[in-house]
Amino acid sequence: MRDEVAAAEVRQRRAAAAERYRPETVRLLLVAQAPPAADDRYFYFPDVATQDTLFRSVARIILPHTAPTRSNKASLLEQLRDRGVFLIDLKPDPVDGTVLSPYVPELLARIAELAPERIILIKADVYDEAYPALARAGLPVSSVRVPFPAFGQQSAFKAAFSRALAGE
Repeated sequence: MRDEVAAAEVRQRRAAAAERYRPETVRLLLVAQAPPAADDRYFYFPDVATQDTLFRSVARIILPHTAPTRSNKASLLEQLRDRGVFLIDLKPDPVDGTVLSPYVPELLARIAELAPERIILIKADVYDEAYPALARAGLPVSSVRVPFPAFGQQSAFKAAFSRALAGE
């Protein structure tokens, strides 16, 4: 019971942080796999001390004239919001070994609510599970399979993400 309460509190903190940076019009929706397991790390937390790989990688490409640092993350999140960029996770809670496919119908509903102009799926398993359903639904999803920018995949992420941004 205590773990469930703690998980609900973290989920609420993440939702509030994301809502703060949600654009009025979502031009570019990024769909990642799941939030990090660590309660103090999340794409939309402005004060992440370590392992903020996804945020930094996205910011470097979308905001190429600004180097992401811990001290300017809140400002960069505002700039991403102002450009219409928003990130959601396929799975609402950290990865725990469960398969991702059961989360795809809910993802479709969340995407319909956000009505993005473009969608990029980040991480191979997210692409493999979600792309067919999004494409069948006629959603504006990129056909580029973008790897997560870690574990030696940083260069591949940069290349694939850039191709997806260019409209592939």
